[in-house]
Amino acid sequence: MKELTEQSYTRADHQFMARALQLAAKGLYTTDPNPRVGCVIVRYDQHAEGQVVGEGFHLRAGEPHAEIHALNAAGVKAEGATAYVTLEPCSHTGRTGPCAVALAEANIARVVVAMVDPNPCVSGRGIKRLRESGIQVDVGLLEQDARVLNPGFISRMQHKRPFVRLKMAMSLDGRTAMGSGESQWITGPEARSQVQRLRARSSAILSGVESVIMDDSRLTVRADQLGLDNADTISQRQPLRVILDSRLRLPLAAACLREPGRTLIITTEHHSEEKRQKLKAAGADIKVLPAAQEGRIDLTDMLNWLAEHELVNELLVETGATLAGALLDANVVDELQLFVAPTLLGGEARPLFALPGMTRMADQKRLTIKEIRAVGNDWRIIAKPCTD
Repeated sequence: MKELTEQSYTRADHQFMARALQLAAKGLYTTDPNPRVGCVIVRYDQHAEGQVVGEGFHLRAGEPHAEIHALNAAGVKAEGATAYVTLEPCSHTGRTGPCAVALAEANIARVVVAMVDPNPCVSGRGIKRLRESGIQVDVGLLEQDARVLNPGFISRMQHKRPFVRLKMAMSLDGRTAMGSGESQWITGPEARSQVQRLRARSSAILSGVESVIMDDSRLTVRADQLGLDNADTISQRQPLRVILDSRLRLPLAAACLREPGRTLIITTEHHSEEKRQKLKAAGADIKVLPAAQEGRIDLTDMLNWLAEHELVNELLVETGATLAGALLDANVVDELQLFVAPTLLGGEARPLFALPGMTRMADQKRLTIKEIRAVGNDWRIIAKPCTD
């Protein structure tokens, strides 16, 4: 069946899909590891004027999907109506029933889908099931907007690794801390609030053991810094804390081991079994992965393992120059969020990245700037590494 182009949809189609995307964004901090999805059900009268009869969004894994919430709100008015859904309705039974079947049983006449499910195991099956039920299905309206909502879910399904977002805070001269390691605080409270929101939307927060030791990092979502009305509810779900520690140097008294949620230490086989057992007793989970060059953790293997075994969609990296540089060097960073403070730390301060082997201009890693925006007295730069 020939799909509609973006220009073929009506103004009303755009309006109601935009509303569905707004609804999907309500699950930004809660749906993990499921995708963020919104649904709007609209009845059209003889003059083609649409009336919303049901809305819904997916709140958290294990609870009803967006389509079910919208169908329950619409009731009998769903018959003959149009459903706008930001992600292809599911066709399989998990902890909830298949939404494609529910839409068909409600006698929906048309379903407009923003994007096909990126999961190769089920991609297209929900659309096929709807069409086999005699429902008109149009796909692709505001697809790019829908993809922006779920970069991690898409990455995990299509590339078998998380979407890696590297967050760094720096001075105007590109420094992250004084030579002594002192770093609190470079940026202001507004920037720190934005970082808390990045943490809250992430499945996991990754750091290197050196950074955790230096700052005694908690790596948690803190409700008092989120600046959101439902901050207390959001902070109840703490992202997985992942610490790369090839030699198990994390102190037993580390603050992150006493915080709510899980702390996962990823290490190699070259360490003391006694220290391993002590860290477990202190509250850490430990995963041993094969060592790569110089006994270090293979970053690609680590990311693949997190996607497969911990269902990590979006991974927020908060670390120092060495690990940040290694991730960039391995070409596994999808997005950089750089918070720039209007201050100077001087030449003895610590650099932003330690990138090995860069001796010529031809070695430079170029970035594409996606956004620059003021955040309080600081600036936030969102950039993407160039792949050419």
